[in-house]
This record gives sequence, C-alpha cells and structure tokens, in this order.
Amino acid sequence: MKVYTTAPLEDPRSARTIYRRLEEVGYDAAFSFEAKHDPFLPLAVAAEHTSRIQLGTAIAIAFARNPMNLANLGYDLQAISAGRFILGLGSQVRPHIEKRFSAVWSKPVERMREIVLAVRAIWDAWEGDGRLNFQGELYRHTLMIPAFNPGPNPYGPPRVFLGGFQPRMIALAGEVADGFIAHPFNSRRSLLEHTLPALQRGLDRAGRSRSDIEIMCATLVVTADTEEALARSKAAARKQLAFYGSTPAYRATLACHGRGALHAELNALSKRGRWDDMAGLIDDDLLASIAVVGRRDRIAAALTERLAGIADSVSLTHNRAPDPAHWADVVRDLKASRPSP
Repeated sequence: MKVYTTAPLEDPRSARTIYRRLEEVGYDAAFSFEAKHDPFLPLAVAAEHTSRIQLGTAIAIAFARNPMNLANLGYDLQAISAGRFILGLGSQVRPHIEKRFSAVWSKPVERMREIVLAVRAIWDAWEGDGRLNFQGELYRHTLMIPAFNPGPNPYGPPRVFLGGFQPRMIALAGEVADGFIAHPFNSRRSLLEHTLPALQRGLDRAGRSRSDIEIMCATLVVTADTEEALARSKAAARKQLAFYGSTPAYRATLACHGRGALHAELNALSKRGRWDDMAGLIDDDLLASIAVVGRRDRIAAALTERLAGIADSVSLTHNRAPDPAHWADVVRDLKASRPSP
C-alpha cells in the first residue's frame, strides 16, 4: 500500500514546514481538508516547499463551489505542483451546505456526478479536445473564449478522487472517479460488506475494472510509546468515534457489528451536549473494530492486516490526537513491507 496522511493545519502558515516534514518522513502523499481553513491555498504554498510528495484535498467541499471554479483550482495546482495534485471532493451534509455556505443542496449524487463530468469537460476544452459544451440538469458550461482558456496543462489534468459513505455516492466514485476515499468510520467488515460491493456496482455500470480506481482508506490510528500516552490517544479516539456514531449517515457501520441501537443513544446524548458521556459508550471491542489500536512497533502489521485485499493506499489519521512525529516509524515499517519491484 501507498502511505498517505492528512496534515493537521491549525495555522495555515505551517504549510511552509509541515508538508516538507511529511515528505522527509517518507509519505507518498499528504492531504489538506476543509475545516477551519481553505483546503486549496495551503497546497499552493506546500508545492513550493516540496518536490516529491503528492498533494491533495481530502476533501474539498464540492457543493460550496461550482465546476468552473474547481476546474481552475485543480488545473492551477496541478501546474504549480508539477503534476503532483489530486482533486479530492466530497459533499458534506445538508445543514452545512445550506447554513454554513449558503449554497444549494439537492440531488447530491446527481449533483456530484455532474460536477465531476463538468470539470472534466472544462479540462478537455482547455486541453484542446473540443469546444466546451457541457449541458447537464444542474450545471451548464457552454462558453469558453481564448481570453479565459489557459490552454493545455504541461502536466495534464489532475486525478479526481471522491469521498463518500452512503452506497450511492460510493457507487458514483466507481463510475466516474480516479480514486475513492473511504471514511475513517469503517471497519474491515463494513468495508467488505458495504463499501466494496457499492464501488463494484459503479464500476460495472461504467464498464470499468477494479484497476481503474484507487481505493484510499483513511484509517484511525491509535498508538503511542507509553501506556499513559496510549490511554490519552484511546480517549481522544473514543470521542471522535462517538461523534461519528451520533450522526445518522454513519449508522451503517454500527449496524454491521450489531450495534445499530448505539446510534440512537449517541444521537440523543449529542443533542444534550453530553460529549464525555458519549465517549464512554465506545467500548474496547468497538474501538478496536474501527480504529487500528496497539503498540507502535505493531501498527504497520495491523494496518496491513486490516486493509489487505481492500485498499491501494492507507491514510493515517487521528485528527483529535495528531502524532507530533507523524508516525515516522509506522511509515517506515509500512514501506519496508512493500514487495520489491
């Protein structure tokens, strides 16, 4: 597996140093995500301070933008990074789209399909593969004059990854994307029983094969050098999983393990602001089913076992307890276990 991570950018100015450090550690790719800061701007800075590592968004919120805007951002970052950019898109949920971004939420799967197809149509026009004439139900792009056409990208268009959790959005990734980003609120069982079948339906619909798409599994890693530090990492992970489990969209993973009723408990507590009580409902078995937990010297083997036969790449994540050394030893061990070319 290729080894990725998402950079914890509390301060966007750290893009000057953190991505270079991740490249030195040996990661194959490092991503930004859309939370407190714009996900694109830090990558333009990171591109100037790195030379090898791939850079991408995991994810940028597609519905807060339009296809032309995304096409420009993706095309320019591909050029600035010398061909190292991945445009990772996701939908977010309706309240954020409508109340945070004041944007339109409707037909999310159909909207995401049109966004991807429209972005590619714009890139095709810029690459000289015909005039721009994308006419969908939700988006129309039919005007491109020379003054606004950047011409062919010296590195070609970037790859497009889609994140998703619900079966129809996962299937869409199989149908139209270059890569699929699996959410960290997944276990090996839920990936096998829910994610892969949905992805295959999309591949079949488009007449594509499994080799046509990269499966990237964002995986919650809980590890430390001491028992005390491990306990802190576990506590932070329980809070993160409790938050996910309280969200209706993610109930399927709990149901997969016979814990569907836990969602209702977590959801009720979340509405009362009882976040610490919620974390207490994530027991050791559930924690170990979703996160990869253990001593640092055993994490690489555990990750390989968790994702064997499923993923092409793993993205190490623990947003609530980021490791200051960026799991350099885990990255080393994972890369050492790769078969020789």
